[in-house]
Amino acid sequence: MPNKTALITGATSGIGRAIARLFAQNGMDLLICGRREERLQALQQELGARVKQYLVFDVRQRQAVEAALQPVVDRYQIDILVNNAGNAHGLAPIHQGDPDDWDAMIDGNVKGLLYVSRMVIPQMVERQSGHIINIGSIAGKEVYPNGNVYCASKHAVDAINSGMRLDLNPYGIKVSQISPGLVETEFSKVRFKGDEARAASVYADLDALQAEDIAELALFMATRPPHVNISDVIILPTAQASSTVVDRSGKKY
Repeated sequence: MPNKTALITGATSGIGRAIARLFAQNGMDLLICGRREERLQALQQELGARVKQYLVFDVRQRQAVEAALQPVVDRYQIDILVNNAGNAHGLAPIHQGDPDDWDAMIDGNVKGLLYVSRMVIPQMVERQSGHIINIGSIAGKEVYPNGNVYCASKHAVDAINSGMRLDLNPYGIKVSQISPGLVETEFSKVRFKGDEARAASVYADLDALQAEDIAELALFMATRPPHVNISDVIILPTAQASSTVVDRSGKKY
């Protein structure tokens, strides 16, 4: 998809990095964002001239988002915004939850998505074109035990995605959401605060999705004809039927 520029948040690992790689391979220019500068630099070196700029900021910090993105929206036409940044923190019943974890999830998954979108969408409205791809979760469709606040944050993303699509309909702006199930990335390592054994157990004995699977879906969405908008897709590994029903027999598909 040549001559298109995509801004991708959370591009330093997992789904965001996979999307950046695949978009670049298909002729898109990139603005990549994340908190870890060394990883952004490495991705820029890997993808070469396709990366027009990397931006180091935390989506949870509104002033940092505004300071980083204002020069970018003034300089570049952003055709595709991929709101990927976000994380899970902790897995505990509501009465034992850590308020710091709650803040991290609500600030990153909900407010961070809004802060970035608020900076980018006005230029799309002005030219009456653009595409927003929000990375949600099956947790935005179902609630599972001990997932309480994380699920609430992803339910908010689901609602925001629908609200964006309604509000931006008069301007010809596409709004899409990808809601994955189990994807084998650093997600669980972050959720369990570096406990690698516990993180690995999440993906044990099943053929989980990979970040590249989500990237392929994002590319498909982004390359549909102008009259086609894929508004919302739940994507699961074959071994997973719901948030809580997973075949862990070790079967390979």
